[in-house]
Amino acid sequence: MKYILGKKLGMTQVFDDTGKAQPATLIQAGPCVVTGVMTQEKNGYVAVQLGFVEQEKKLNKPQAGHLKEFLNGKKGFAVLKEFRIEDSESVKKGDKVLAEQFEKGSKVNVRSKTKGKGFQGVVKRWGFAGGPASHGQKHSLRAPGSIGSAYPQHVMKGKKMAGRMGGDNQTTRNLKVIDVIKDKNILVVKGAVSGNNGTIVEITSQ
Repeated sequence: MKYILGKKLGMTQVFDDTGKAQPATLIQAGPCVVTGVMTQEKNGYVAVQLGFVEQEKKLNKPQAGHLKEFLNGKKGFAVLKEFRIEDSESVKKGDKVLAEQFEKGSKVNVRSKTKGKGFQGVVKRWGFAGGPASHGQKHSLRAPGSIGSAYPQHVMKGKKMAGRMGGDNQTTRNLKVIDVIKDKNILVVKGAVSGNNGTIVEITSQ
């Protein structure tokens, strides 16, 4: 399994060999550092922890102790994420993880956080049609309508209503890698990836 942390840079378009434009997303994939290896004997599961984006940050004593061999002055890692793996013997602390491990034409899964849209009504959040704009209706075009029933005498759990929209983790699967810019650690994947520009993403591939 291949894995890396990255940052969404934005969208562009790439022309294929036939001259057809393809929508593409640019992702700054790494460089990442292996900051921890979890084993079945010690931790009860097998995983690898990656550190991404060095920056000045205040670390508490447990964090400083965990990252002591990677700290450069006051710099720590802005992002620490774990990836479940099958074999922990092939990886060790301090290893670099780069974008060059991915191949042009391969498929990847990209997990990121969607754009937060705040509190939204049912028309925007769930795609409700809304009420009629005529025949005695007034100020109810975007109203949700009835939310209850005669029995049971309460609103059923899971009812589609107004509320907070976005800001959820979402995985976009089987995105094709159009290009790998190895010297800049940039992956060009076909299609869109959820989230704002600058969103941290997790990229995995079999």
